[in-house]
Amino acid sequence: MKLVFATNNRNKLEEIQNILGNDFNILSLEDIECKEEIPEDYYTLEENASQKAWYIYNKYKVNCFADDTGLEVDVLGGKPGVMSARYAGENRSFDDNMNKLLENLIGKENRSARFRTIVSLIIDGKETQFEGICKGEILAEKHGNDGFGYDPIFKPQNYNISFAEMNMELKNEISHRGKAVKKFITYLKTIN
Repeated sequence: MKLVFATNNRNKLEEIQNILGNDFNILSLEDIECKEEIPEDYYTLEENASQKAWYIYNKYKVNCFADDTGLEVDVLGGKPGVMSARYAGENRSFDDNMNKLLENLIGKENRSARFRTIVSLIIDGKETQFEGICKGEILAEKHGNDGFGYDPIFKPQNYNISFAEMNMELKNEISHRGKAVKKFITYLKTIN
């Protein structure tokens, strides 16, 4: 089955293909010659994932899926949440976002957080959503060089290392995105 993944993020694309294996042929936006910025201007992960998937489905008439992920920090009232990728402003980098988060947590004892991913799948005009959650905590400083986003400062529950210190197989097994995609795969196998 061919599916377009509505993302311009190469890291996400590689991660998803790794989780899906060879059962599914995942096309990138580049593969369908989509060069425009896909809108995501809602206030929830669910709405943004849905908006991105419908944008691609309606414009390119292809079965597709999109995800939206947020890092929700308890002591910050769930922030950065839906603003995770733009936490430090529009012209942000992974480091800028992490540094701002670490700054906002100075002096805070409760560092519990969770990553939450919503995947919106559209097949033949029917949308289904899947959620994945990974609980953990925010480290006081960056650890590891792998992964992307907040991976160097997020330590999942029951592990002594950050996402950025894990190999991709382990991260995909326990991560928010991995959990959402596993539900998505189970669903695809039931309709395929």
